[in-house]
Amino acid sequence: MKIAVAGTGYVGLSLATLLSQKHEVVALDVIEEKVEMINQRKSPIEDKEIETYFKTKDLNLTATLDYQKAFLGAKFVIISTPTNYDDEQNYFDTSSVEDIIKKVISMGIDTTIVVKSTVPVGFIKNMKEKYSIDHIMFSPEFLREGHALYDNLYPSRIIVGEKSSRAKEFADLLVEASLKKDVVVKFMDSTEAEAVKLFANTYLALRVAYFNELDTYAELKGLNTKDIIDGVSLDTRIGGHYNNPSFGYGGYCLPKDTKQLLANYGDIPENLIRAIVQSNDTRKKHIAKMVLKKNPQTVGIYRLTMKSGSDNFRASAIQDIIKELQKSGISIIIYEPTLQTNEFQGYPVIQDFSQFASLADVILANRMEELLKQVEQKVYTRDVFYRD
Repeated sequence: MKIAVAGTGYVGLSLATLLSQKHEVVALDVIEEKVEMINQRKSPIEDKEIETYFKTKDLNLTATLDYQKAFLGAKFVIISTPTNYDDEQNYFDTSSVEDIIKKVISMGIDTTIVVKSTVPVGFIKNMKEKYSIDHIMFSPEFLREGHALYDNLYPSRIIVGEKSSRAKEFADLLVEASLKKDVVVKFMDSTEAEAVKLFANTYLALRVAYFNELDTYAELKGLNTKDIIDGVSLDTRIGGHYNNPSFGYGGYCLPKDTKQLLANYGDIPENLIRAIVQSNDTRKKHIAKMVLKKNPQTVGIYRLTMKSGSDNFRASAIQDIIKELQKSGISIIIYEPTLQTNEFQGYPVIQDFSQFASLADVILANRMEELLKQVEQKVYTRDVFYRD
């Protein structure tokens, strides 16, 4: 069958790659450079499995800027365009998703729209009422950035927000393309599926915030963070995963999803969800304060990316820490190999690591890497496991 995928970020591109093994997939994007790269089988995102599949698999995949070419004749139109939470307006910006929905409606085609973008609870129900349509459902993604195709090949679970034959057909597409045996598939209403996505990501943010606050306590009390976390994590109910301290959670999902879930509560009683959001802000301010205690004249920012193995620095915690440091008036320089410019938001970008290291009094690194070991005495990091 023909399947259209609107949006070629890590969600859309991994799905397009996955499904194009057995079906015709046309990927839609608004950025010409990304479209050209996909058609030349060059991945526009950093993902080892996507890069491997592009080189080694016979994929029935094309990319286009033309939405009519993409959608015409497609059995499913999968929407994976970016959404974001607007702090000032206090709402989740789903305009890119709604734009695709309107384009599909305008074509009058017989297709099923599957929203993969993260949306507020009740979004699909609202779209059905607003546009008097029924051919739309939500299916959350549970993918790690940098490992998106791997997580589609070995899914933790597949959830489709509808109990129908077309929902089963869509789930079957994902199951047949996966390499995992006995994939767990759950069908539920779209509103519950939307809630699953937000609550799952907020729990992950809770774990990040919890171990960061543990680390803050240990740091200020002069205790060994790693020993404490090792001891805590040996409890099988807690486990040794997702427990490495950081400068705060960031990236595409956790910041916006936690804030959106909090906004969804409205007048519903809660304490914990708000605390998770506030804890992340507190952590970033603490990191900035600890750096300033070292009285540096110049702080070097080692990588803007959110974590190891990623080329994304959207909403990375380090950017908020930079803003905190800026208030003190100290000089800030950046080392970020993925940037092809000499400055980022007004800060100098030093492409040569040796020059960068010599100019910085303190080097701020969310994750410790081999390159930093030669100047380890200058590095401030809270990475205790040297991973993630």
